[in-house]
Amino acid sequence: MSGSAGSRRIWWPSLFALVVFIVLIGLGTWQLERKAWKEALIGALDERVSAEPVPLPAPERWPMLDPARDEFRRMAFAATIAPDREALVYATGSSVRPDISGPGYWVFAPAELADGSVVVVNRGFVPEGQQDPNTHMPPAGRVDLIGALRWPEPRGSFVPNDDPARNLWFARDHLAMARAKDWGNVAPFYVELESSTGPLPRAGRLTPTLRNEHLQYALTWYGLAAVLAVIFALWLRSRRRDGQEQGE
Repeated sequence: MSGSAGSRRIWWPSLFALVVFIVLIGLGTWQLERKAWKEALIGALDERVSAEPVPLPAPERWPMLDPARDEFRRMAFAATIAPDREALVYATGSSVRPDISGPGYWVFAPAELADGSVVVVNRGFVPEGQQDPNTHMPPAGRVDLIGALRWPEPRGSFVPNDDPARNLWFARDHLAMARAKDWGNVAPFYVELESSTGPLPRAGRLTPTLRNEHLQYALTWYGLAAVLAVIFALWLRSRRRDGQEQGE
């Protein structure tokens, strides 16, 4: 084997191994960056849901609210909940309400503030079989409420289409509900109530839980990079030994 041919046979595998090694190290570093981001997000959410509620901003400030900065902030306000205009969102549990399990429905309804503006509220959860409005009528008149700001839920690829004719929804998108049910011009956010408006629906305090497994992912990528380096070193040593034996 000529020296140039032998070099080529080593050069291309070496280049490929180097590229893969750099990619694996990059993925591990990216996971560490994601870990820091996730820890900051968890800290921010914990701070928001444990803070004392503040007054709901005036309608002119609603467009300035930002989901990244304001979601899950606790708000206090007084409103009149419409008794006969609710929308039901099918659910089988909740990642922010560990007390909720089994099939049932979130009860969304428009609530009118003192100035006439409308905020959609999620009054809470009713189990399957108790979705008849007569089982969970809201209190009459203006009531004091406390809840957390939420924004419309993105619709995943496998989420069924809503069925407004049956008053059945599968994504917590209050803007789509408002359009279909003619609730008028509503706030860009909705409020997840923690203050009860009756025995049903079951309202409750939110406790967001976010998985943070980025350290394990980072160690996996770094481990694969180390394994690749060891395997390549062993392969390179065997190639050189073969070359020495052929030259004898």
